[in-house]
Amino acid sequence: MTNTAFGQGPIRIGISSCLLGEEVRFDGGHKRDRFLTDVLGPFVEWVPVCPEVELGMGIPREAVHLESAGDDSGVRMVGVKSGTDHTAAMGRFVRSRVRTLGELDLCGYVLKKGSPSCGMERVRVFRGKGMPSRDGRGLFAAGLMERLPLLPVEEEGRLHDPPLRENWIERVFAYRRLRNLFAERLSRRRLVEFHTAHKLQLMAHSPKANRELGRLVAEAHALPAPELRSRYESGFMEALAHKATPGRHRNVLEHMLGYFRDRLDAETRAEMARLVADYHARLVPLVVPLSLIAHYVRKLDVAYLRGQVYLAPHPKELMLRNHV
Repeated sequence: MTNTAFGQGPIRIGISSCLLGEEVRFDGGHKRDRFLTDVLGPFVEWVPVCPEVELGMGIPREAVHLESAGDDSGVRMVGVKSGTDHTAAMGRFVRSRVRTLGELDLCGYVLKKGSPSCGMERVRVFRGKGMPSRDGRGLFAAGLMERLPLLPVEEEGRLHDPPLRENWIERVFAYRRLRNLFAERLSRRRLVEFHTAHKLQLMAHSPKANRELGRLVAEAHALPAPELRSRYESGFMEALAHKATPGRHRNVLEHMLGYFRDRLDAETRAEMARLVADYHARLVPLVVPLSLIAHYVRKLDVAYLRGQVYLAPHPKELMLRNHV
């Protein structure tokens, strides 16, 4: 399904096939994640991938794990019982598949935790006869993240944590907007408009990065377009990768309250400030003060705040800010 929320075009996300309920695991089973399929699914277009099946390893198949000899030979993916080495074949598959994925204009990726092919972190690596360490990364996941370094990537286990879930989905929708910005011939005016609309969102994640990106935008006329794009894209996505904290959210909310100083009576302003304080004390979720602020932004038509992505960085139906 193609979603055009916020006028952005399709939100296309790669995903480990088993998380959609496809019976592709080594034992013929699946690991369907109902948040991904039932809640997020209506807003995105999934691109399912199972590296082991697409490599031709079959269903069911022998389980594999990662091994390391402790030398310069690196990590290998081998059959648990047979010792069959799939490393070279998987390497060739990864290079080819990631190249085709790069052509699909993905906005994000969800990987299966713990998988020797798809695990993003803490994958077991066996070294000799001792206990395995949990410092590995699946071979497909490693190739994906190396070749598409700006792509918002998470694994489904971490998405059970509300702040991590909100951060990843926020980055997915932001990456779509960023891709749209650079899909056409870049002008300084469009870049200024884009950056202005994202200022409060960036402040909630990294005030330092927001300032640095602001300086970059101010110097845009002096930079070659490819360099400007590279620096802005990497700086923007790296900034959003910093998890927004309650303290930084409070600073942004208080900054927004300043726009109502001469527009609202003292009692209403005090009520808004109280809700911001309650949020910072973790007595209410972020959606509470934001909803009141958004109400007055619309009612009073506060132009600058009305244009801020921070007020609606992702579909409200996902209810992500009800839990942070």
